[in-house]
Amino acid sequence: MFSVVFPGQGSQIVGMAKEFYNNFNYVKNYFGLADELLKKNLSKIILNGPKEELDQTENTQPAIFLVSYSIFKTIEHETKFNINNAKFFAGHSLGEYSALCCSGSLSFNQTISLLKYRGQAMQNAVPKGEGAMIAILGLEINHINKILSEHKDKFLCYIANDNSNGQTVVSGNTDSIDKFGEVLSKNNIRYLKLPVSAPFHCPLMNKATEQMKQKILDTQFKDPKIDIVSNVTAKPLKSSIDIKRLLIEQIEKPVRWRESVQNIIKLGINQFIEIGPGKVLSGLIKRIDRNIKLNQVNNLIDLNTLSND
Repeated sequence: MFSVVFPGQGSQIVGMAKEFYNNFNYVKNYFGLADELLKKNLSKIILNGPKEELDQTENTQPAIFLVSYSIFKTIEHETKFNINNAKFFAGHSLGEYSALCCSGSLSFNQTISLLKYRGQAMQNAVPKGEGAMIAILGLEINHINKILSEHKDKFLCYIANDNSNGQTVVSGNTDSIDKFGEVLSKNNIRYLKLPVSAPFHCPLMNKATEQMKQKILDTQFKDPKIDIVSNVTAKPLKSSIDIKRLLIEQIEKPVRWRESVQNIIKLGINQFIEIGPGKVLSGLIKRIDRNIKLNQVNNLIDLNTLSND
């Protein structure tokens, strides 16, 4: 049995999905429709850059969804592999929206509209330069929580992503993150400051939650055809009511990716197929369980790697 996973912010590169765009008219149509709905030339930004524009959250979020959806549809149209036989769909942060659309819970138009709004709300929730995120490498999450707890009187930071064994992302205001970085350096703990414009998946995103809440509640969701594994609970969801509630919570709650993957494997999955730009999720899954079979589909050659065996 296999599960399909969809990447989130950070996987974007200029030129992603260019092969699909150049070879299939229906992909061109998706790109054109996205441009129309967003009232901007997102296609040009995706295919030709500049990178600085693609990396703006309000562009990145609909762009990664558009690419992931286009590749998903290409698999449906151009291969004999039945991608809809997946036991679960899961996505990392904004990738959860890709999962919801591909599972039939949301339409393409609804998803683009929600991500346009979500990207803007998250980008504007904290003034530019006042929030930051760091990835901590080689340390288990319990140890990180212990450090945060011991220094809570000096700075306030939050676990944003529990990505894999030995990779955790922390969010906070810039001053707190800098002080936390000093503590890590003193203890010879490796970390990397992330090139993001805001501190995602923490209480500093409260303004974005308030803005997105009504937008999500006003959107009509359907129950997904394939169970969605929630970022918030790390468990499968069937109900559109639960999906809506947890999508609202997702903006401030940590992404429980490691637990999500572990729970999917416990439910009998031995293969993951990553659909969208890059191979970030495959790398994380490999760190969680080296015995899992992994496929990535982000170019035309990758289509041939899928088989129903």
